[in-house]
Order: sequence, then structure tokens, then C-alpha cells
Amino acid sequence: MKKNVPVKNIDMSSYARRAHFDYFRSLSYPYVGITVDVDVTKALRYSKDNNHSFYLTFLHLVALAADSIPEFRQRIHGDKIVEYSECPTSHIELLEDSSYCYCTLKHHMTLDEYFDYARDSREACNNKGIEEDENVESMYFISTVPWLHYSAIVQPVAGGDESNPRFTWGKYSKGADGSVTMPVTVLAHHALVDGIHLARFYDALADEIAALSR
Repeated sequence: MKKNVPVKNIDMSSYARRAHFDYFRSLSYPYVGITVDVDVTKALRYSKDNNHSFYLTFLHLVALAADSIPEFRQRIHGDKIVEYSECPTSHIELLEDSSYCYCTLKHHMTLDEYFDYARDSREACNNKGIEEDENVESMYFISTVPWLHYSAIVQPVAGGDESNPRFTWGKYSKGADGSVTMPVTVLAHHALVDGIHLARFYDALADEIAALSR
């Protein structure tokens, strides 16, 4: 798989958030995160109707939604910001011994193409550990807690200028009206991402889910 390379450098002399960038980089924990119960009714129905993995379906939706937000594709690189055109996902694959390995996937393809490609990639991942074979800086980090419908989660980060957005989701839950919700968490570096960008991600995710039914 060809490694991603940044497509541009952000001009720091005209960067509107330069003061915010410098301030949040000075903090010992410069991350901002939120957990939202997302309505996944249509995504779950689509997966069942088409005999597709819900996990892969939702992974694809999250990645596309994240890529639609430029700030999520940006990374701190020394004293500057670089931006990627797209960012692959690095997600966890559970193993038989209850440990896990990392698996990297690209996602700018149709869902049918994605499922075929992901199936082969996941099988190959079972022979590796937690070493990445891609440009780690460009990745989105994906994890799941499928055993719990949680309301908050604390995610480990290396700290400093590590600026890969992290996405986590848990067990879905059915409401009295038949709707299905699932906790979805986003954690991002506050030097790059503000609350408005987090909100835009959830809006984009809702749009991606709605598009499945069309």
C-alpha cells in the first residue's frame, strides 16, 4: 500500500488559529473530546438487509465523515501544520486470545469495493501485531468497546504533538420507539480542532448514514 504524503503545508503566517495553536501546544494535555449517542438505525438496517458487517459499514462511514472536515486531516509536524488529502484508518482487530492487532484500511471507494478489499486486508492483519506498516502520522486511530453502551471514555495518547484524531464506539442500544443509538467518541488535538469541528463531524456522519438509504 502506497504511503500517504501531505498534500500541503498550512501557511502559519496567515493561519487564523495561530494563537490557539501555540496555546494548546503548551498544555500538558492538549486534547479535546466528546461522546455523542448517534442514531445508527439506518446503518444497522442497511447492514442487515445487505448481509454486510456493521462494523465495517460504520468504519467506512466514520472515515468518510472525518475526511470531509479539513481540520481532521491536519497534523502537527514540528512547528507547522501539514494537511493530507485523505487519511487511512488504523483499527483494532480482535484475536482469538482476546488481544488485538492493528489493521490499516483506505476508504475512498464504493462500499462493495470496500468490503472485498477489507476482507483481504483483515485476514492479512491476523499475522501481525501492533506495528504499523503505513505513514502513522496520516492515520485515524479507531477502537471499539462493543461490550458496553458507555457515556464517556478516557483514551490513551502519547501526548505532546501527537495529533491523530481518535474515534471510538461502543455497544448499540434500542429505544422504545425502535430506534438504535450507539455512543461515538472523538478525541482530537485542540491545537487543530475546536468544538465547531467536532460538531461538523457528527453532522457529516449523520449525512453519511442518511445517504445509505438513498
